Amino acid sequence: MNLREGFIGAIGNTPLIRLARLSEETGCEILAKAEFLNPGGSVKDRAALGIIEDAERSGRLRPRGTVVEGTAGNTGIGLAHICAVRGYRCIIVIPDNQSPEKLELLRHLGAEVRAVPPKPYSDPHNYQKIAGRVAAELPGAIWANQFDNTANREIHYRTTGPEIWRDTEGRIDAFVCATGTGGTLAGVSRYLKEHNAAVRIVLADPMGSALYHWVLDGELLAEGSSITEGIGTSRVTANLQDTLIDSALRIDDQHCIDMVYRLLREEGLFVGSSSGINVSAAVRLAADLGPGHTVVTLLCDRGGLYARRLFNPNWLREKGLTPPV
Repeated sequence: MNLREGFIGAIGNTPLIRLARLSEETGCEILAKAEFLNPGGSVKDRAALGIIEDAERSGRLRPRGTVVEGTAGNTGIGLAHICAVRGYRCIIVIPDNQSPEKLELLRHLGAEVRAVPPKPYSDPHNYQKIAGRVAAELPGAIWANQFDNTANREIHYRTTGPEIWRDTEGRIDAFVCATGTGGTLAGVSRYLKEHNAAVRIVLADPMGSALYHWVLDGELLAEGSSITEGIGTSRVTANLQDTLIDSALRIDDQHCIDMVYRLLREEGLFVGSSSGINVSAAVRLAADLGPGHTVVTLLCDRGGLYARRLFNPNWLREKGLTPPV
């Protein structure tokens, strides 16, 4: 029998999907790793597992301990699932402007949810900093600290990168994805560059994030704002530090939304805004490279977590966006 052991055994080894329409349009192979098929519904299941297993190995997390994290949602969802499996208490600190579907799901999974007003990272009341203080005050608790805990990028180096290399049989010209913690891009970049230094690594960035200018100009400079959740940042995290990134592309919200709807209507893929950013960037990168290349990106999570927003024409119009017809 070919079995996987429970929730944790089902994390990873997600399929690499060829996006037929976009591949035909660009003359390139546009391939998307279906991370929404992880059992918790997103790429963040990998980071959650890597962080918890690292804490267990080090002895910092003991039986019946507590895991605390500040998250925009998906890492918290992965942590809540794994905590249920391993018998840990889970406390999630989350900005209260995230999608209501995420907050509801976290509560259904048994996490204690502490929704707080969004604050910049420089503010002591930023959700990440609150999570760190909560963990420090609780006996037997750890702070997952996904942004600066390099167990995050390590699991992508050990799993996501090798899976992409295996499934493309090493025939990959570029990898592009957005980043929040930096773990996915950093881990995949390290693995692919070790195997072929010519593989182009490109950061896809939404408006409102400072990383686009950081990659291109060496300066953290944010411009505008974005409706996307969980990607983009104003700082260089420990996960992202010293990562080889060849270039960056910036994608605005309208192009993101248009791509999310295209993926649904043309490919039958119901995914969130991070995926819209990623695939839009993959198409632009394919145009830059020219026909005959292979570009890989990620489909990060499921569209159901954003149904009341991304797939609500009235909400999109309120944000100054045009709902695709």
